[in-house]
Parts: sequence; structure tokens; C-alpha cells
Amino acid sequence: MPQSIDASSPAAYSPAETAELICRAGVKKGRSRPDKVFLSGITGGCILAFGCAVSLTALTAPWYQENAPGLIKIIGALVFPLGLVTVILTGADLFTSTNLSAVIGGIFDGEVYREEIISYTTKKQITPEAYQIFLRAIGCNWLVCLACFLGVQAKDLTSKVVGMWIPIFAFVALGFDHVVANMFFMPLGIWMGTPGLTVGLYIWKGMIPALFGNILGGSLCCGVYFWWMYLADVDDEEVPQGKGVLSHGHDSPSDEESQMESR
Repeated sequence: MPQSIDASSPAAYSPAETAELICRAGVKKGRSRPDKVFLSGITGGCILAFGCAVSLTALTAPWYQENAPGLIKIIGALVFPLGLVTVILTGADLFTSTNLSAVIGGIFDGEVYREEIISYTTKKQITPEAYQIFLRAIGCNWLVCLACFLGVQAKDLTSKVVGMWIPIFAFVALGFDHVVANMFFMPLGIWMGTPGLTVGLYIWKGMIPALFGNILGGSLCCGVYFWWMYLADVDDEEVPQGKGVLSHGHDSPSDEESQMESR
């Protein structure tokens, strides 16, 4: 039988309760108006691009690049979650940050920024093979979806931020590929003249492998796992169509329960 959600627990929901809340949010998300989804997607891409820009700024310290490359990579990874955490907390959807790159690209006209962008996009797009990008993308969205799960599981704002920050920090530090984040970095690299990086190369070697890798990592490694562990044996109940229609016959969740609608 479906389980009830105990909101009286002081710290966090159980994994089973969290899986149920995510299921509810998914139903609500599927019923969203297309215009709201479109606007939310644009907003999400722009917010994520701010996080990418902050991370890129942190990576442009010449002394650290030469003497402590590992440390500066960790610092860049620590600040990158700013974008994704803000996207999730505001309920925005991830779309594309290419539009923002055209707006703020002038900020990166300095030579130190240009060199870092070219170096970064070369390592992320030119050097690796397509299958490597695909595999890195699997790990990336596995961690991103885990961050979303932890964000739903926590009840207070501080716990949500910390819970989401750690997996996102991990995927950036490990150099995994997030298809939407790359929509900021790669067009910027093309704009800055990265040798060998073209629109066609980015689409077939970067965007497509990263997209399918992200889908596989998020849906199979995270989504299917939590569904199988906590929801597969729950009997579905028929519920009336209309406002508040949710999975497994539960009552309509509060705003807090359905906050984490972003990927």
C-alpha cells in the first residue's frame, strides 16, 4: 500500500519518502503549461551560465595554473554548484545557456580568460574521444540527479544547499560532462577561436554523446534505481483526473515537497 509522508521528522525525509516526493513532483511537472516550461528553461540556462562564468573566473589565476593546478581545479569545482543549486532551489528548468554567452561574452575578452577558455574547451572537446565524453556524461548526471535527490530529502535550506553542493562539486572536480553546462563553454570556445573546434564537431562529438550519456546516467543509474528500491512494489491507486492528480494516490504535496522539479 502507498506510504504516507511524515513531515514531522526534524532533519530529513527517508529515502522512500524522498522517492515518493520526486514522483509527485514529476507528475506535477508533466502537467505544466508549455509557456511556463519554455520560460523556466530559458531562466534555468541563464542561471546555470552564471555558475559556469564564476567557475571560469576562478580558473584564470595564472600562478595557481602553473604551480598548483589541482588546487585551482578544486576551487573552480567548489564555486560551480552556484548555478545548479540556484536552478534547483528556484524551480527553474535547464535549457540552454548559449543565449547568455552572447550577452556576457565581452567579459572574457581579456587574454587570460581567452587562454583559459581555449585550454578548457580543448581538453573537454578536442582531446577526448566521443565514447569518453559519453561515459563521463553518465557519471555526471548520475551525480546531478543524486544532488536533486538529496535536495528533496533535506527539509531546511542549509541542508538542501549542502546536500546538493557536494555531488555537483564532485562531478566538476572529476571533469564529467554536463550537456547544458557545455552549451555555455563550447560556443564560447568557438567564439574565442579554439583551434579545431567547430559547430559541427561540437554537435556530433560533444552535444550528442553528452546528451545521451546524461539521459542514461540520470534515468537508469539514479531514477530507475530509486524507483526499483522504493516505489516498484507500491500498489498504484486510481485517482481522479484534475488539479492535484499525483502518483500512487497520495494527497497533493505542499510547495516544499514538490520544490525539486528541476533536473
